[in-house]
Parts: sequence; structure tokens; C-alpha cells
Amino acid sequence: MSHELLGHLYPVRPHVMCLTEHHLNTIEKTYVNIEGYSTGAQFCRVLYDKGCIIIYVHNSLQYMNIDLSEYCKEKDIKICAVKLIINSLNMFIIAIYRAPTGNLNYFLQNLDNILQYFSTPASHITCGDLNMNYLVENEQKKQLDNLLLMYNLISIVNFPVRINNTSASALDHFFIDASCYKDFSIIPFCNDLSDHNVQILTINIPVQKQSVRSKLTGKMDKHMILDFIFKLSNESWDGVFNNKDVNLMFNSFLNTYLKIFYSSFLLIRSKSRNYDNNWVTLGIKISCK
Repeated sequence: MSHELLGHLYPVRPHVMCLTEHHLNTIEKTYVNIEGYSTGAQFCRVLYDKGCIIIYVHNSLQYMNIDLSEYCKEKDIKICAVKLIINSLNMFIIAIYRAPTGNLNYFLQNLDNILQYFSTPASHITCGDLNMNYLVENEQKKQLDNLLLMYNLISIVNFPVRINNTSASALDHFFIDASCYKDFSIIPFCNDLSDHNVQILTINIPVQKQSVRSKLTGKMDKHMILDFIFKLSNESWDGVFNNKDVNLMFNSFLNTYLKIFYSSFLLIRSKSRNYDNNWVTLGIKISCK
């Protein structure tokens, strides 16, 4: 399987590969290795025989596994993630699978909680088989887009990835942080290993000079404050009042509050120059004091 996969992708050697529905359990997965790659993160089947996900990371990259197993529920949401550091850029790769018969509300709620966990000054790439056809307008697509827009994530797949004699659909998706990635391309790649076409995302990440740092600062004005108050007043707070555990009540309140806060007040990325002051010797510092 691994040689066939690399053979189909040749001469392309992706830095990261995200696979969904590989149908392997944890024991079977140990016998499948891809030359030149490490298993960065995975969620294998337990009760059902489909919907598994795995992220392979090229051995030339440093990565860290992000444990999201507490959010996983078979059919509703299966998710795993890795953190990469490339050119001083913190990048999170999130892979998701959602069964077509899964609970959509459960999926959206847990995806919201997960994205809040990653809501730090970093870039995000979220991908996977969500079983939502993005080639047609529908309520599921609208709900997911509204959620992802709060985290500055937009869909970039506008071509069919599953084609048969009678229909074409886009069930597999890529969502990226538009503020971080300006120079990218995505193309479909036909293969004989799956009934879905592969999607290849290429991102050109410029080399960042260490002397320049970026930070996120909040912007606040009268209109944003009024919008924030309006959203707070219209929130039902069901997750707070329907819980009896104080910790769960607080977590629900904080998650809802922060979600509204970040949707009302914009975060702007600004750059500050870090001047080289190696010439300041210990004697100069003592004299200054």
C-alpha cells in the first residue's frame, strides 16, 4: 500500500499527508509504514470499520502530536492534529472525518471547542472528509462556514473530488487561515487507490527574518462594543444553566463568552522590529544602572 501511494504521487513528495477512511484498527496500523514518513497523529477505528484518519509527516520536519482523542466520537467526529514549526511559523494541521449519518450539532460544537483550543497566534490548516457537498448551497455548509469564519478559516476547494457516471461532489475540504497564507495553490490529483481524488495543497512560506516579530493586537471601538453587548444579550446560555457541575458551567460560560468576544473585536497582526543589541556589554549595563 505505501509503495503504491508513493508511486501514484511520484515525483511529488508531500511534507504532510492526511488520509481518511483507511479502514485499519490500531494493531493493523502498526504493520503499515510509509518510507520517509512518521505517523504524526492518528485515530483508528474501534467500533466501526470506516472513517479512520491519520497524518503522516515527512522525516525532514519537526512535529508534535496534539492529543484530541477526548473530542472523538465515532460517526460524529474523528479528529487528530499535529503542530509544525516551519521558518519560525507555528502551524497546526488538523485532519477530520465526519460520517454522513453523524450528529451535525455534536460535530459543530466539538469543532468549535477544538478551534478555541488552537486560538493562539498561529496558522491553521484544517482538512478532511466532512461529507458535506460544497458544490451546492445547503444548510450544513452554511453552518460550518459561519463557525469557521470566526477563526478566519475559509474553504479553498471549488472543484469536484468524487466523480461518477451520474454526479460530482466535493465532500473533502481544505480550510486555511487567509490572513497567514497568501501564496498557495490547490489541485485535484486522480488516483486508482480511492473513490475520492487526492487534493494537493502547495503553500509558499517566505523565510522570515528573526529581527522582525509579529504580534496580535486587539482593536476596539464604539460600534464593536455595541455589537458585543448585543450578542451577549441574545445568547441563551443553555450550556451554563443546564449544567449542575460548577466546572462545566464555568467552562461553558468561558467558551461562549470568548467566542462572542473574538467575533466582535478584531485581532490585527502587527510587526515590531527586534534590534540587535549584542554590543551592549555588561559594563555598559552596570553604568546605566
